[in-house]
Amino acid sequence: MNKQKIIFSGIQPSGQMHIGHYIGAISQWVEMQKDYDCVFSIVDYHAITVKQNPEELRRRIIEVTKIYLAAGIDSQKSIIFQQSAIPAHTELAWIFNCYGARMADLNRMTQFKDKAGENRESVGVGLFDYPVLMAADILLYDTDIVPVGEDQKQHVELARDIARRFNSEFGEIFKIPQSVVRQEGARIMSLLDPAKKMSKSDVNQNNCIALLDSPEAAKKKIMRAVTDSGIEITYDLVNKPAIANLLTIYAQLGTRQVKRLEKDYAGHGYGEFKKDLAEVVAKFLEDFQKKYNRISDDDVVKILEDGRKKAEAIAQKKLEEVRKLIGVR
Repeated sequence: MNKQKIIFSGIQPSGQMHIGHYIGAISQWVEMQKDYDCVFSIVDYHAITVKQNPEELRRRIIEVTKIYLAAGIDSQKSIIFQQSAIPAHTELAWIFNCYGARMADLNRMTQFKDKAGENRESVGVGLFDYPVLMAADILLYDTDIVPVGEDQKQHVELARDIARRFNSEFGEIFKIPQSVVRQEGARIMSLLDPAKKMSKSDVNQNNCIALLDSPEAAKKKIMRAVTDSGIEITYDLVNKPAIANLLTIYAQLGTRQVKRLEKDYAGHGYGEFKKDLAEVVAKFLEDFQKKYNRISDDDVVKILEDGRKKAEAIAQKKLEEVRKLIGVR
């Protein structure tokens, strides 16, 4: 890797990836490849913080890699690898558990509270501790920038705190990363409840459009999407959150910006707007899935192995420095 700033990000291979992942994260990564050295992981050890079917998990790892590639992540420009293939991630996480991470930090993590709910005493330790593994993921690669959703900013802040504490004790070994949250399209909301983020774990799959949904199924989901009172097609997150969400999807997957869409649909009804949006989404999925289906499992295996070699060379070098500093080498 050269002297450009370094990006690190990753997605868990659990559940179906949807257009919210594409708009809020992956399409941003594609653009970042032009100006940064990029490291993109399939973070499978994060996925197992909740119970996974082993066969399903193996299939999802391949699927997520294909989605990265079909979206435009270039394995010649960026490193694409499977997190569990690099033992340095879990080893550094353990070191951070002993040097830098604090119980008070993890007790403040809102995602743990949301996922554990009322069962905090009975969930696995991994769900509580996985922000430390995320910190290791980031800090191993001298990451400058972490593109994240708003709900992940807290985890990047933890990585920054751990890096500062470690550096304070042992010297300047870790870069202090910055989080970047995409402003437009950062959060794509549920089609049936615009107060909730679109989620791959939602029981009702009509709430989200998966990247591998058939175009016809996606069109039906758009036509069933809730709208707001009134008839104006305007971007108003407070008074018209459902229409604002649909406008964002239209702008991100189509060719017109929100302001132009508001102008073009002035005086038109919700039905016409949703019908046109359904066609835009279907066309996007058709094009995306053609690229996806051209990628073989053998292609994925080779790309992940190439990525493993590149990532391991970087991660192992950093880990050896850390081992020497703490006295185990």
